[in-house]
Amino acid sequence: MASATGDPGLSKLQFAPFSSALDVGFWHELTQKKLNEYRLDEAPKDIKGYYYNGDSAGLPARLTLEFSAFDMSAPTPARCCPAVGTLYNTNTLESFKTADKKLLLEQAANEIWESIKSGAALENPVLLNKFLLLTFADLKKYHFYYWFCYPALCLPESLPLIQGPVGLDQRFSLKQIEALECAYDNLCQTEGVTALPYFLIKYDENMVLVSLLKHYSDFFQGQRTKITIGVYDPCNLAQYPGWPLRNFLVLAAHRWSSSFQSVEVLCFRDRTMQGARDVAHSIIFEVKLPEMAFSPDCPKAVGWEKNQKGGMGPRMVNLSECMDPKRLAESSVDLNLKLMCWRLVPTLDLEKVVSVKCLLLGAGTLGCNVARTLMNAKGFNMSIPMPGHPVNFSSVTLEQARRDVEQLEQLIESHDVIFLLMDTRESRWLPAVIAASKRKLVINAALGFDTFVVMRHGLKKPKQQGAGDLCPNHLVASADLLGSSLFANIPGYKLGCYFCNDVVAPGDSTRDRTLDQQCTVSRPGLAMIAGALAVELMVSVLQHPEGGYAIASSSDDRMNEPPTSLGLVPHQSLAQCTWIRFCKQAAIRGFLSRFDNVLPVSLAFDKCTACSSKVLDQYEREGFNFLAKVFNSSHSFLEDLTGLTLLHQETQAAEIESHSVAQAGAQ
Repeated sequence: MASATGDPGLSKLQFAPFSSALDVGFWHELTQKKLNEYRLDEAPKDIKGYYYNGDSAGLPARLTLEFSAFDMSAPTPARCCPAVGTLYNTNTLESFKTADKKLLLEQAANEIWESIKSGAALENPVLLNKFLLLTFADLKKYHFYYWFCYPALCLPESLPLIQGPVGLDQRFSLKQIEALECAYDNLCQTEGVTALPYFLIKYDENMVLVSLLKHYSDFFQGQRTKITIGVYDPCNLAQYPGWPLRNFLVLAAHRWSSSFQSVEVLCFRDRTMQGARDVAHSIIFEVKLPEMAFSPDCPKAVGWEKNQKGGMGPRMVNLSECMDPKRLAESSVDLNLKLMCWRLVPTLDLEKVVSVKCLLLGAGTLGCNVARTLMNAKGFNMSIPMPGHPVNFSSVTLEQARRDVEQLEQLIESHDVIFLLMDTRESRWLPAVIAASKRKLVINAALGFDTFVVMRHGLKKPKQQGAGDLCPNHLVASADLLGSSLFANIPGYKLGCYFCNDVVAPGDSTRDRTLDQQCTVSRPGLAMIAGALAVELMVSVLQHPEGGYAIASSSDDRMNEPPTSLGLVPHQSLAQCTWIRFCKQAAIRGFLSRFDNVLPVSLAFDKCTACSSKVLDQYEREGFNFLAKVFNSSHSFLEDLTGLTLLHQETQAAEIESHSVAQAGAQ
């Protein structure tokens, strides 16, 4: 209890301090404000709280802050009084500890004092109910450190108790109590509020009148010795008033002590007991006002809250245990992304990163590393029909293949980015075709022993824009040309897919192979590197204004201004995979043994067995019937369809002719 000492023969007036009540919603909202708005800003912020005077006996007087504390226009809960405050949220625990608490208190006290001297507190009594909140939010551990302060001005002289305190029912008759309730309710209704923090009272045996503080001159006209004021009191102790009375008594002493010798205080307490309204437990007492009408200086102030141990110090609330593990993981990722925006990459478009839906096909070593980086959360167990793997042995097998294709089509349709992370070449064919048809961004990653390739497939233009220039007749058989000026400024819709490398259709790549040839044997760190680069490539593409249609960055662009806030948007990054015969996509290819990456760029191949217009047209016209032909036929079916067979024949004829010419020249 805080006290003001009276004359030796009179009792002390003591006040019950506030107990801060900051609920989980407040900390959640502070977290969002810190991440999305405040960031590194430590400037003071306006917040609001409220207090209530209808608690049962034994409960402390609470000043509550909840999720709405940051919305200054939010309505105050019913039968509660508002309190305005200032939030000082620090960036580090050290800043929190070293904050000048004395200075903060003095600044707040001066604001209250100025409102008293100027008369602003009479017009708006809420200005007397200021509070401070010093915080530090450790968002990695969900530990919130805080120190609450309710500034109270100290009177230069003691406040002797002349009479009381006693229960209102000992001084007021039942008729007077009912008249008080009615007068108070009518004034609240007139002002459009559910509770008034302070009000003026006049009463006799037959009536009770109440009014606003700003009307005190007219309301108390003719009174000479004593006035009566009401305070909405959050305390429920029988002998002590609550903390809000302190600043009001300073106002009364400053403005009225020259006119009145004492003030009668009615601590208005309004609770519901067993369904019936009860204000009879309110207390009333009289105190002598000290002389301070001409004092120019701000009185000394107190108000920092004691901690749980009763000492002067901050408090800490640990919310980590009440957080759902999934939500905690999501918040940690969100925190990392938000921190990027504060200083490192202010232009990062987080919404594109957070909202994108990714489908990962393949859950082996490579797929798990990509999933770990992305945090995907839902799994599907299914088979992907493949070229060279017949499905026509029985109607059951064929029907199962049809269901697998339908499920795969639905999954690709409902996601934004498709990751191809399977073991075999042929398992990537069907999702590559479906994704190309549905204009989905495809990120492809594949491993060798110490080499990898990470690439984005070319993203086809919508049909209405014309498809004549999607797959130019351009085949490059040498990796030496990649990254040169010949491959500069290639837009995303002209880039090749995973199968544009090859002049052979996909087939059963595991038939008649030894165990080590059937498995992807890789150096242990390769999958993690390739998986991480696959995710980073996707994010970089998403940050580009044109997305998957962005012009591919090549190795020559490494010294130029990057096209996105996160850098380049290559077609490929590669660690040269020896089993890839031609290199014509935009990807990241890496060499783990040389600790080197290159960024080749290439055009789409008009005879590609996956993304060429002939394949896509057939798939879109015939659907599963076309796919069944691919699954059940040899690789020659796709080669005949796309023109690869004719290309082979022409190439062989050219080689024979060249050999003949060479022999003739030798003779």
